[in-house]
Amino acid sequence: MLHIDIHSFSYKKGGIPKDESGNGGGFAFDCRGILNPGRIEEYKTQTGNDIGVQKYLEENTEMPAFLELVKSIVSINIDNYLARGFENLQINFGCTGGQHRSVYCAIKIAEFIKEKYPEGTEISLHHDEQHHLNS
Repeated sequence: MLHIDIHSFSYKKGGIPKDESGNGGGFAFDCRGILNPGRIEEYKTQTGNDIGVQKYLEENTEMPAFLELVKSIVSINIDNYLARGFENLQINFGCTGGQHRSVYCAIKIAEFIKEKYPEGTEISLHHDEQHHLNS
């Protein structure tokens, strides 16, 4: 079983999450190159889990293209790790405050992995700055 830890985090507040598996890391994707919905008044108090923020990211930014590239690169490793019997992979998404872009990416990649790899993987989703969203 491949256990995949997915984190959203803030570069400003805590930095890249430590890999607790002992493998020494994993992917760290920087979402700060995507327009920040947190700069728009109506989205300031929302997170990447809210529909308005999600629609904004999907319709007004390069987020869809960014996520397609992430899906491709992550899939290469998951396929390889499953074939080789590896047990841990960590995928991290960071943005300025760990509230909008990184949360959205972590949620969407978790959904993608669950759909593409229903067998052989288990996912833990951690929102390091938005603890109320942790599952």
